[in-house]
Amino acid sequence: AKVVDDLVKSMGGVPFLTDCNTLYVGRRKNALEHMDAAYENGFSPFSTGCQIIIGDGLKGTDDVEVPVEGAEYIQTAKIGRAIMDADVFISLTHFKGHEATGFGGAIKNIGMGCGSRRGKMEQHNSGKPEVSKKKCVGCHQCAKQCGQDAISYGPDRKASIDQDKCVGCGRCLGACNFDAIFNRNASANDDLNRKMAEYAKGVVDGRPQFHISLVMDVSPFCDCHPENDIPIIPDVGMFASFDPVALDQACTDACLRQPVMPGSRLDQYLHTEGCEDHHDHFCNNFPETNWRSCLEHAEKIGLGTRSYELIEVK
Repeated sequence: AKVVDDLVKSMGGVPFLTDCNTLYVGRRKNALEHMDAAYENGFSPFSTGCQIIIGDGLKGTDDVEVPVEGAEYIQTAKIGRAIMDADVFISLTHFKGHEATGFGGAIKNIGMGCGSRRGKMEQHNSGKPEVSKKKCVGCHQCAKQCGQDAISYGPDRKASIDQDKCVGCGRCLGACNFDAIFNRNASANDDLNRKMAEYAKGVVDGRPQFHISLVMDVSPFCDCHPENDIPIIPDVGMFASFDPVALDQACTDACLRQPVMPGSRLDQYLHTEGCEDHHDHFCNNFPETNWRSCLEHAEKIGLGTRSYELIEVK
């Protein structure tokens, strides 16, 4: 972040770091705790050289409805107001696996990260998870991750999800180590991927943009998981592009060429008796996901192109 900040300032810009508030439990549900968490993780004006602005305000309600040309799943994207006020948009992304979208790259960082709390809710609302009573062991890990108090336990000590309270954020899916939580709507993950692409288009359309992705420490889960595991593949490097779709495609292609990290979650899956090898690290990491649905839809609506020329700089 400091390198980008210095470069922007050298060109006469006034940069700021930003993010929007989250739906799930934790310290990013309001701007004050959000900024505390940023400072504690090394993102402060003293270390990065620029200020931090939480894009959708104190409680995640300060947003702008942005029309998205060509959108099929949303009418308007609900984006943090401060983000839409910026003249130039630069994304800096940690590339990783994800339990609902397959991987988290530039498009997810932009679409989900810049969506306000109601924007995140709109992206997630295609499906709400349910619990397999047979697989649930009553460990309470899912309830600890639920920011809506939607998970309770009955006399049988099995979890159940209140569908009226649930917002479909998917945090419980990643928290469960026993595959007891599932989404009955088979298209929910694909719908989420396509909505993210439409939200990302709402963020970047009509203004200068540049995107950087760090394909390092590629964890199996999203960065929001405090219980994350070791990387699933070796470090690859840094990628950059003016096109977020081409960037995500290039990062994915590079990841798929890497060997599996021994002892990782991905390695354990491939050594599980009866597992189906999809010959795709991200699909093997979470077999119910389909990352291609995001990139295909992003290209379809004009966010960018999946074609790219890779120029290596050493």
